[in-house]
Amino acid sequence: MFAACLPRRSATLNLLAVAVLATSAGPAAAASPDTGWKPKTPPISTPWTGQVGPNNALPDYPRPQLTRSSWQNLNGVWQFAAATTGQAPPFGRDLAERILVPYPVESALSGIMRSEQRMWYRRTVTVPPSWHGQRVLLNFGAVDYDTTVYVNGTPVAHHLGGYDAFSADVTGALRGHGPQEIVVGVYDPTDAGGQPIGKQRNDPSGIFYTATSGIWQTVWLEPVPATHVTSLDLTPDVAAGTLHLTVHASGSAPVEVTALDGSKPVGTVVGAANRPLTLRVPHAKLWSPDHPFLYNLRVTVGGDRVGSYFGMRSVGQARGADGKPRLVLNGKPIFAMATLDQGFWPDGIYTAPTDAALRFDLQAHKDLGFNAVRKHIKVEPARWYYWADRLGLLVWQDMPAMNLVTPSADAQSEYLSELHSMIDQHRSDTSIIGWIPFNEGWGEFDPVGIAAQVKAWDPTRLVNADSGVNCCLSIPDSGEGDVYDNHAYVGPGAPPLQANRIAIDGEYGGLGLEVPDHLWPGPPQAYEMEPDSATLTHRYVQLSQKLLQVQDSCGISGGIYTQITDVENEVNGLYTYDRQVEKVDGAQVRDANLAVEHNAQAAFDGTGPPAYPPGQADPVGTWTLDENSGTVAHDSAGSHDLPLTGGPAWVAGRSGGALQFDGSSQYAQASGPVLDTAGNFSVSAWVKLDSTGHFATAVSQDGDSASAFFLQYSAQDNRWAFSTVEGRALSDAPPVTGQWTHLVGVHDANQGTYTLYVDGQSQAKVQSQCLGDASSGPLAIGRGYYGGNKTDFFPGTVDQVHVWNRALAAADVTALYQSGQ
Repeated sequence: MFAACLPRRSATLNLLAVAVLATSAGPAAAASPDTGWKPKTPPISTPWTGQVGPNNALPDYPRPQLTRSSWQNLNGVWQFAAATTGQAPPFGRDLAERILVPYPVESALSGIMRSEQRMWYRRTVTVPPSWHGQRVLLNFGAVDYDTTVYVNGTPVAHHLGGYDAFSADVTGALRGHGPQEIVVGVYDPTDAGGQPIGKQRNDPSGIFYTATSGIWQTVWLEPVPATHVTSLDLTPDVAAGTLHLTVHASGSAPVEVTALDGSKPVGTVVGAANRPLTLRVPHAKLWSPDHPFLYNLRVTVGGDRVGSYFGMRSVGQARGADGKPRLVLNGKPIFAMATLDQGFWPDGIYTAPTDAALRFDLQAHKDLGFNAVRKHIKVEPARWYYWADRLGLLVWQDMPAMNLVTPSADAQSEYLSELHSMIDQHRSDTSIIGWIPFNEGWGEFDPVGIAAQVKAWDPTRLVNADSGVNCCLSIPDSGEGDVYDNHAYVGPGAPPLQANRIAIDGEYGGLGLEVPDHLWPGPPQAYEMEPDSATLTHRYVQLSQKLLQVQDSCGISGGIYTQITDVENEVNGLYTYDRQVEKVDGAQVRDANLAVEHNAQAAFDGTGPPAYPPGQADPVGTWTLDENSGTVAHDSAGSHDLPLTGGPAWVAGRSGGALQFDGSSQYAQASGPVLDTAGNFSVSAWVKLDSTGHFATAVSQDGDSASAFFLQYSAQDNRWAFSTVEGRALSDAPPVTGQWTHLVGVHDANQGTYTLYVDGQSQAKVQSQCLGDASSGPLAIGRGYYGGNKTDFFPGTVDQVHVWNRALAAADVTALYQSGQ
């Protein structure tokens, strides 16, 4: 996982420099009497902001799966200066500013709180006399982005990548005694370059946030023998009751590895370094979110002794009784109930202020009843994964995205190198169950080849080739990987049925609530803003209940709610950005989440979605619109009269009278629902469109935040459409304004299809959902409903509206068109 020393690739050395000036002995850095560092004030502060200082800047050992008892933490106050292109490293001279490492230069906790593309830091360090005769490694958890390291004027490492750890054997560059000068140059163009950056931006706004540059994870020294462990690859095999492992070392040597239950040995294997080994773990205790048991590991290579840990668990898919593939953990079905976790902090940006803060977000997941988390286009410090392992959370791990639509060959090469490094460094983390190389197509290239490559690098985990494959830049679905991942806001969505891939609702929710005095400067935003905590909680529970339906009927295996905390101007978190306020009733959210998770086995054992009956033959609503006067359109088939709003005009229609709408505020609306939109239904209307300037809906029925269906004109496609929030069945040709057209939309709940007919002819069929959206709002003529607002008003005339709680056959539609009704 953590190789000892090495420029990963060459690059232009016109950078800067970073140097270390301080003496530290033991696991925590010691502060000099007068550091000169002063923190800045963040726009809002976390509970841990005031706890951070020179004496305790992330003092914990940073690499829990490869630990050594002797080490020296170099976190603390460093000298700092901005740099210019081509500037020589500042060997032997003081720099004017002071920065607290490892907080990024843009953060308040760094003491700098400004953006720099080129920078250097400076400190010295004294190597303890007890280390004499050993090799000395200088380790960096992560530096963003292009880093060159010097020790006493000698270059010892050059590294590209903002998210992976690297190390240098600096023994040959050390002086015999006294202070040792370490200089490190950093260049980070953020979104002005082509490298992976996730959601960092130089000019943050909306869904993109403040950048992180420079050192942002722990820096430390440790002594090792000449032959020493460089990394551990740990792969559990639950079926065989074994742990497959490779002890990577700097040379050839005998290896002894012992697994321990607490302090009690349960198995030992001996062999050679750099070769595969198999350690038997008899009667293994399995790791799961409910029982996150971890074995300790003791590894000896010659004179090097390191500690580690591992969990015994398996990840895969199996077919339920309904034949749909579902996620299984340790051979048992599990529903991965997660949130989107972006890992940003108002005081430390990419760097949590303390280890307790780092744990907080994960503990909050557990407290709220979640059993999973999606680490969204960021790679965290190793201790974050330790806490996920220890607390028991399944992790979907994203690769940070590039800010490019069409990445260059060099950018693609760098992306692949960093993707491989991420997998190598985190392949032993028990909690990670799947890799996500792309999100919504951002910077996507060769999705088929990369999905296969990721699977080859790690065949033990699931590959989610592109999260949000139904939207944005990722369309069309490549069909690759083990997971189909659908995004639907507010949702949750109902992903299309998959033959050989599990399906998850990879992003949904986004419900917002503004909490005064806990807001980031700027306009708050959310997909749906709620007025208070009670309403937010109620809406969350509603979404969870629908997720439960989708789990039963569609066979989905996970849901990822947006999101655990607010992030800058996004106020759609369950907590505020400063982690000071829990915005929901935690007990209700927990109960809702557990209900979904506890249903996994029953859904797996069930017989699939219910078979919907054909429904009644006659329409449940018919509006001929022949009144020619008055303020109500009467239902001649039932009791669903439609009061008129805004004064639409009675005019001559396709047959008898009709209603003409102005396209801005006029509509007719029932007092409640008419159709069972979760089951089979059909809707027909004659329409004449006056203009094509915007979306225009002839008939709809309101759901919680959007219409369950729209029989409409789609301005985006310039086509007639039978739409849901997840897809559109489109006409073959664009509409002709001023011309009467017969539209019919048919939902077949058993097949999960939505079909559009135009003038009696089938146009398109989409299988966008396996579960209709059960809507409780009113049926409406002349408008739609989206984002909690009436919208898509129809500019034109509507006549002869009929609705059925059954799926019309093609022959029924043809006959209806020919009748003129």
